[in-house]
Amino acid sequence: MIHGIALMQHPSERPRWWWWVFIAGLAAFFITMPFHLEIFVILEMSRFFGMAMLALSMGFLWGFSGILSFGQTAFFGLGGYGFTVLALNTGETTGSVFFAVAIAAAGAGILGYFMIYGRISEIYLSVITLVFTLILEKGIRATSGDQYVIGTVRLNGQNGIPTVPQLDVPWNPSVQLDINWFFWTGAVLMILVYIGLRLVLTTPFGRVLVGIRENERRTELLGYDTRRYKLAAFMLAGGVAGLGGAFYAISIPLAHPEMFSLGRAADVIMWVLVGGRGTLIGPIAGVFAIEHFKGWLGTQGVGQVTLVLGAVLILFVLVFHKGLLPSVGSLPGVWADRAAIRRRLGEAMGGLVPRNRPPGAGGRP
Repeated sequence: MIHGIALMQHPSERPRWWWWVFIAGLAAFFITMPFHLEIFVILEMSRFFGMAMLALSMGFLWGFSGILSFGQTAFFGLGGYGFTVLALNTGETTGSVFFAVAIAAAGAGILGYFMIYGRISEIYLSVITLVFTLILEKGIRATSGDQYVIGTVRLNGQNGIPTVPQLDVPWNPSVQLDINWFFWTGAVLMILVYIGLRLVLTTPFGRVLVGIRENERRTELLGYDTRRYKLAAFMLAGGVAGLGGAFYAISIPLAHPEMFSLGRAADVIMWVLVGGRGTLIGPIAGVFAIEHFKGWLGTQGVGQVTLVLGAVLILFVLVFHKGLLPSVGSLPGVWADRAAIRRRLGEAMGGLVPRNRPPGAGGRP
């Protein structure tokens, strides 16, 4: 069971019963957490949920579509700012969450159309998304003047928008969610996104995406327009990143240019690589592991946290190149293979009949 969860089944296979048991156990774990944790820890964990949705978008796009995009942080920031601006102007947060997803997916669609239909190679696609992220970050940082207003909301440049509204009961702005309910909402959203992306991989659309990752030219020869599938995956991942950005902005609560930063883009790559690029649960585990590790390093007085994280990334790339969860999940199989080899060698050696040696050759006559 652990082996299957860590490595996942083949993407085209529907989840088995133990996967649903795992999901139920994960949900029960998050439901009980607020009753045993301090408020500070609950708020910190709530922040992780937004990051986990960002990591899921990258895990899906890179791990199963073969597209390495540094633009996920751009869509993450678009979702955060889109939610904040609309919620402050309308006073309603439920519709603003949907708007955050829509504006991020639309941004991904516009950018992705020109890159994918322009037949940009993979390396240049990564570079273009990186430049797009930098442009948005620099653009947002340059909006500190009084003239940069959307409706009644000032963008405030590099200071960000500090008055991000808290989530309220859907279509009832007079009742806001308390800390526990906000935590549970984040957990539910993260789990639903995980389930949704996992089930997408079992559809014909998901199978074609995996085929594109393995061999795009062969997939085209089979009659599929790979550009449409890649653009759809790019937009889907952008929408998920936008949802994560909205929830992250609420949890801080602050919409700020750091959401677009290169540091955040590097964090996403690290979460996916450490957790496991070929899985969806891996990026989630990578977020919680790396962010908790960062906090622990801070409490230990380590000044060069970035240097330590760089060393961790190098270690995982060189030693655990599949990621933490796939490496752990493969251990039972490795042990079983080694045991089978030893058993076969023992049977082979036991079946050998020793030759009769002549007297005086080291044996008894």
